[in-house]
Amino acid sequence: MPFFVSAPLAFAPRARGLSLIAALLVVCASSTALAQAWPQRPIKVVIPFPPGGPSDLVMRTVAERILANLKQPIVIENQPGAGGNIGAANVARATPDGYTFLFATDTLLTVNPHVYKTIPFKLDDLKPISVLSSFSQTLVCNPSLGVKTVSELIAKSKTTPLSYASGGAGVPGHLSTELLLSMTGMQMTHIPYKGPAPAMQDVLANQVPCGLLAGPTVLPHVRSGKLTALAVSGQARAPSLPEVPTIEEAGVKGYEADFSLILIAPKQVPDDIVAKFRQAVVDALRTPEATERLRASDQIVIGSTPEQAVAKVAKDFAKWGAVSRKIGLSLD
Repeated sequence: MPFFVSAPLAFAPRARGLSLIAALLVVCASSTALAQAWPQRPIKVVIPFPPGGPSDLVMRTVAERILANLKQPIVIENQPGAGGNIGAANVARATPDGYTFLFATDTLLTVNPHVYKTIPFKLDDLKPISVLSSFSQTLVCNPSLGVKTVSELIAKSKTTPLSYASGGAGVPGHLSTELLLSMTGMQMTHIPYKGPAPAMQDVLANQVPCGLLAGPTVLPHVRSGKLTALAVSGQARAPSLPEVPTIEEAGVKGYEADFSLILIAPKQVPDDIVAKFRQAVVDALRTPEATERLRASDQIVIGSTPEQAVAKVAKDFAKWGAVSRKIGLSLD
């Protein structure tokens, strides 16, 4: 029995069964026609964060090439607030006709459900369709601390009270550091800031000795010698700091804290439209110009399949859920 026919219907009169089949054929034909005609107007991509962030940079980098491919412009709409929850809720409620998509940091799906007391959308109302890029954080310390490696920092933490700066509660730098502390037994006090830039300024001023911060934010100061880069949080070395080891290479076996930018659709958008839009975005992202621009911002182009995106979200949902519970992180 086909999975879409329930047991009672399987034993319905023949005429009723034929009517059901006819109705299903009409729906399928309508869906196919919609996908073939798409797109007929501009496509809106909601970015649930302020302008100037990684997701904003990536989408603005590829928008023109997507236009050339699909013959319709990309309208980028920043809808910040509540860690991305507001923009995500608006996309989840959007008409699933292929003219509204979401582009966000994966923490929207992997962290927010664990740490916000309520979120204004259901995870099941959204479907990841591609991991477009990945990025990591860079562990830096003020040179006056006198450490140059992760092992030296671990040793220092056992004899000296230490603290670390992040761009705020629940952001990648916060979670990455807490994962590091839990895996090494280090004790460091979290000092949250409103973004990575002010966090970096206090590490530069030695108000806080260390921070696990975005690579592009700290790179100029690492190059000038004002900050010491100990390691990066991801599975691979950062494009902008190839001489700096990963935290796992530095001795913390099994450590990996990559973060991703994910393209997301309302759940009921037809698969044909999803596939067409995903391919247009991935093709635009894999051009040499786009790839190089992302490398300059410490991002690695991925362009995954929908299945790979779903698997990545599921894996990180479990990992960051455990970290969030361990530190008792809760946000309003």
